[in-house]
Amino acid sequence: MAHGPTPHFHNTEGLRQIEVGSKEFQCVGALPPFDHPHIYLDMGKDSEIVCPYCSTHFVYNSRLEAGTANPSSALVQAA
Repeated sequence: MAHGPTPHFHNTEGLRQIEVGSKEFQCVGALPPFDHPHIYLDMGKDSEIVCPYCSTHFVYNSRLEAGTANPSSALVQAA
């Protein structure tokens, strides 16, 4: 279960893989207006997950701060 705001990540750049510092997050695909339904992903005990909409491969990196990504451009900035 998520605690606090759920981070949102995108793959507008078409990257093969995005490292994330959270195991629970939302994938939006590309940035609007080219986004897909904002889907909640939960890795559970795993360390990686593939978005069923856009096939982005997300990999958990414990060295990253929660809610951040590598590259940092994959983080959706709050409006």
